[in-house]
Amino acid sequence: MLSASARLLRLLSLLSSRPSWTCAELADRMEVTDRTVRRDVARLRDLGYSVDSEAGPWGGYRLRAGSRVPPLILDDEEALAVAVGLSEAALGGDQAALSAMLKLRQVLPRRIADRLGELDDAFVRLPGAEKPQIGPGLLLELATACRRGERARLSYTDGEGRSTVRDVDPYRLVHTGRLWYVVARDVTRGQWRTFRADRVDRLQPTGHPADLTDPPDPAQLVSRNIANGPYPLTATIRVPLPPREALRLVPATVGTHRPDGPDATIIDIGGPDPDGLARYLLGLGTPLRVLAPEAVREALVRRTRQLLDDNAGLPAI
Repeated sequence: MLSASARLLRLLSLLSSRPSWTCAELADRMEVTDRTVRRDVARLRDLGYSVDSEAGPWGGYRLRAGSRVPPLILDDEEALAVAVGLSEAALGGDQAALSAMLKLRQVLPRRIADRLGELDDAFVRLPGAEKPQIGPGLLLELATACRRGERARLSYTDGEGRSTVRDVDPYRLVHTGRLWYVVARDVTRGQWRTFRADRVDRLQPTGHPADLTDPPDPAQLVSRNIANGPYPLTATIRVPLPPREALRLVPATVGTHRPDGPDATIIDIGGPDPDGLARYLLGLGTPLRVLAPEAVREALVRRTRQLLDDNAGLPAI
C-alpha cells in the first residue's frame, strides 16, 4: 500500500498524463477505492492544484493550469528532455536557462544526472567560425562555483596556448553574446580577473571560503578587458550621444563607456596602432572628439585631410 504522499504524487502523475480520467479509472490504476480518489483529489486542491470535476457516468477529473504554481512532477524521460533543452539554451547565452539548469541538476535523481552526463559526452557541436565550444557540464560547474562561494583551483589555457594552474575565488559568469567569461579573484595576485570559460580545462573546489570583498561590476570588468585587453594602444573619445545610443554605435565588446552629462559619452577603444584606430573612428560616421592620445588625433586629422584632398575639385554627379 502506498503512503498518502506517494499516492498523491501518483495521482498527480496520472492526471498530468492525459486530459481526463473517470473516478473508477483512477481507482483501478492506483488500486484504491473511489472514496480514496475523491479524498486525494480534495488534498491536491488544498495544495493549489486546479482539478476540475464533472458529474455523471461519463464525468471525471481533469487537471488544468491554476493561479498558483505547485511543484512540477516529471518522469525520468521528461526530466532528461527538460535538462537537455536548458543546457542548449544556456550554451547560447540564456542566463535564465543557466539558472534553471543549475537548480534542476541539484534535484535530479542520480540515475537521471548520470544519463545527462553521458549525453554531454556524446554530443558533438559543430563550432562556427568564431564560436568556441564549451560543454554544458563545465558551464554548470562554473555556475555552481560562483554560487557556492568557495575557492577553487583553476586549470586554464590562455590565448597563447600556455597552461597555468591558479587558485581563484569565482564570483560571476558573464555572457557577451558570443562567449562566456568567469569573473574571479586571482588569489596569488590579489586581483580581479576575467577568464574565458571555453579555455578552462578543469575547476576543482579547495574547501576554503572565497574572499569576495569589494567585488567589481562583472559586466564592466569583462567589457573593459575585452575592449582594451589585447591591444597595445587605447584611444579615449567623446561622442555627443547619450550612453544608450553610444552603446549602439560602439558595442560594449569594443569600447568601455562612461556618461559625460546626459547627452554625451566618453568611450575608451583599444586598437593596434594610431592609424588603425583612426580608420575605425572614421568608420563610425558620427561627430567625435579624440581626447587622447595625441598620436590618434593626428592620425585622424591626417586621414580626414587626405579624404578631403582626394575628393576636392571633383565634378558633381
